[in-house]
Amino acid sequence: SYYSGIGEKVSFIRAGTLDEPGLVSPDIHIFTRSKQSWVVLPPDIPAYEAYYRWKEEWPAASQARRLAMGGAKKAAP
Repeated sequence: SYYSGIGEKVSFIRAGTLDEPGLVSPDIHIFTRSKQSWVVLPPDIPAYEAYYRWKEEWPAASQARRLAMGGAKKAAP
């Protein structure tokens, strides 16, 4: 899939589409507002009811790569 702001410069692969999705684990949970009540999320992984601010969650190296691709403007200090 692709996200707005970066276009087709970066492709994201959904873990659920892999042959063995259990080989990867999530860095963050998003859109949890609509999760079923019986789904229990681990307390050590960030979770958001909707989307998140990548500038607050992504590691500095990941942010630098995104900025280098021209996918977003640098945040004000």
